[in-house]
Amino acid sequence: MITRFLLCADPLRSVRPDPAFTEDAAAVRAVGAGLALLDHDALLAGNAEEAVRRVPRDSGAYWYRGWMIPALKYGELEAALRNRGCVLLTSAARYRRAHELPGWYRVFEALTPSSVWLPTAPGEPPAPARLAELAAPLGSVAAIVKDYVKSRKHEWEEACYVPDVSDPAGLSAVVQRFFALQEDSLAGGLVVREFEPFVRGGEARVWWVDGEAVLVTAHPDTPHDRPAPVLEAVRTAVAALDCRFVTTDLALREDGVWRVVEVGDGQVSGLPRGADAGRLLEALGGARSAASDISGGTRPPSR
Repeated sequence: MITRFLLCADPLRSVRPDPAFTEDAAAVRAVGAGLALLDHDALLAGNAEEAVRRVPRDSGAYWYRGWMIPALKYGELEAALRNRGCVLLTSAARYRRAHELPGWYRVFEALTPSSVWLPTAPGEPPAPARLAELAAPLGSVAAIVKDYVKSRKHEWEEACYVPDVSDPAGLSAVVQRFFALQEDSLAGGLVVREFEPFVRGGEARVWWVDGEAVLVTAHPDTPHDRPAPVLEAVRTAVAALDCRFVTTDLALREDGVWRVVEVGDGQVSGLPRGADAGRLLEALGGARSAASDISGGTRPPSR
């Protein structure tokens, strides 16, 4: 089965890829893989069938590379493609597992800051008493607040960092502001993560395909910094996660230990400027695409 790629279409000219993914499109063509376009706006608006109308029927298996998709909408995309005789190489269940913190945290627990979470609807921040109960297992530590996918680190003081989570008023103030800024984009619920101090030098983003680290890049926020993380423990956790295409963001803690800052589904992870998109797309183009892998019934081999 030929591996193909599904990229976001340009909202202003739907017959071409979104300009943000020009390098991905060029890399797809360079490796000789098939390419189809997704109307990302239509998908988010609830019209999955319209979103995939440019995908040829019965055209096979696809990796998605594009803008972030909420987990529920990704499930709708999977169903719409199935109706056209096509499949996603990352199932909706595996997408959620890698994309949202509650899906990956237990596998990476020894490698990542201590975290607690609570399913929450947008616009409904928990009351101070509920927040204190949630954060109690962390003790008297500094922490950050985020949703299941994203933080607001660029509003660090007002909507991200909490100097002491055992202070109910301080925690509640940051959470309230976080919810106000996230509005309807809140993903899944609230997460409170212990803050750990990292050395300067940026994060490394590691790209994994079928348990193999195929590319190590800078983080998009720090494209000029290129740390070289130690990967053995992370490799074991990635294999245990059992998701075919994932990213791990790693940073060096002040005590010299590499820590996993974030895990993500590789389909919606950003490449930093200057990264080798061709190498990544070549690895994906050469990945297995048997029906048993697509359905989620076969575990990728550990390496």
